[in-house]
Amino acid sequence: MSNIYIQEPPTNGKVLLKTTAGDIDIELWSKEAPKACRNFIQLCLEAYYDNTIFHRVVPGFIVQGGDPTGTGTGGESIYGAPFKDEFHSRLRFNRRGLVAMANAGPHDNGSQFFFTLGRADELNNKHTIFGKITGDTVYNMLRLTEVDIDDEERPRNPHKIKCCEVLFNPFDDIIPREIKKPKKEKPEEEVKKLKPRGTKNFSLLSFGEEAEEEEEEVNRVSQSMKGKSKSSHDLLKDDPHLSSVPAVESEKGDAAGDSDDDGEYGSAEHDEYVDGDEKDQMRERIAKKLKKGTSANVKTAGESEVEKKSVSRSEELRKEARQLKRELLAAKQKKMENAAKQAEKRSEEEEAAPDGAVAEYRREKQKYEALRKQQAKKGTSREDQTLALLNQFKSKLTQAIAETPENDISETEVEDDEGCFLACSGLYAEDLHLTHRIIVPSAEPLC
Repeated sequence: MSNIYIQEPPTNGKVLLKTTAGDIDIELWSKEAPKACRNFIQLCLEAYYDNTIFHRVVPGFIVQGGDPTGTGTGGESIYGAPFKDEFHSRLRFNRRGLVAMANAGPHDNGSQFFFTLGRADELNNKHTIFGKITGDTVYNMLRLTEVDIDDEERPRNPHKIKCCEVLFNPFDDIIPREIKKPKKEKPEEEVKKLKPRGTKNFSLLSFGEEAEEEEEEVNRVSQSMKGKSKSSHDLLKDDPHLSSVPAVESEKGDAAGDSDDDGEYGSAEHDEYVDGDEKDQMRERIAKKLKKGTSANVKTAGESEVEKKSVSRSEELRKEARQLKRELLAAKQKKMENAAKQAEKRSEEEEAAPDGAVAEYRREKQKYEALRKQQAKKGTSREDQTLALLNQFKSKLTQAIAETPENDISETEVEDDEGCFLACSGLYAEDLHLTHRIIVPSAEPLC
């Protein structure tokens, strides 16, 4: 398989197709197939392939697209007519992922193209290969075949090209045109002819005159009662089966034998009584609402207090837990220190040597360990301690220089080696190095 890639010439040009199955990277052989590559790039720049479908899928063979009509018979090239085939000896249909022009015969290339899904030697010297799919996007190309196909190799739910993006254009002189896409041709089954609205011919019926009168009456009533609620009383006023008497009689407030004044007085009393009852009911409703509101407020206040108490309790528990952790860590550290001290003591007792030099070494070691423990840790305290030691050394040095006489050693001591040794014999005494001077005898120059 690697030999195939070595035999193929280098590419020059790149286009990205964004499809519903994912992005597809296409590298172009613009030197081997310049006409096909120029046609493909310019159509991509003109958004010619946008929203076009892959109208033909043959599993294990090809996936075809590039027809704006979606029928497989449309599409045209940028040259205004079909252009010639371009074959190259190093470009063969020997693997999947190749991009070639679709045609109906020799030198009949337009806008349609196809991807190969495998080896197809029968297509050599029949279709122009102008590009290849690169990288992992070949798997997105294979997803184009995961659709239901009918007997005519047409997918029922085809994938489509969302848009095209030219990543590298080897042709600098391309100027995109302003073109209008042809409309997709609908199948004959989907084309529905609008039928004229039928008219009623009442002369064909034996009771046509009566039906026509009823139709006119219904139309007239519907226009007059348009936007209003309708009932059988509104539509059929002359129907003898309908009664004008209401189905439920209203209750009478007073007896029929009472006078007009009595009737008016009784009705007034009744209205006042009804108004009083309504007012009482309203008062009761308002009182209930107020009670509900106050109870809700009390509940919310109580809940908030409970929440606050629970939060404060949880914080206290957290603090106690932290304190316990600190105490446990301190106790553990102290225990470890005590154990280390005891182990050191035991080792010293067990390894006690009769030699005095070893004992002196151990004493010095303990001394420096004690000094190390007294030494401050890194930080401001350590810096202050260092500066204090430096100042102490400076003051000590200046004091020693001030107390030392200028001519403390004579020339005779310098000339006499033994005297020089005696004068320098106290070099290891405390602070003697601060006042000691090295005097080198002058040497005669060599000629």
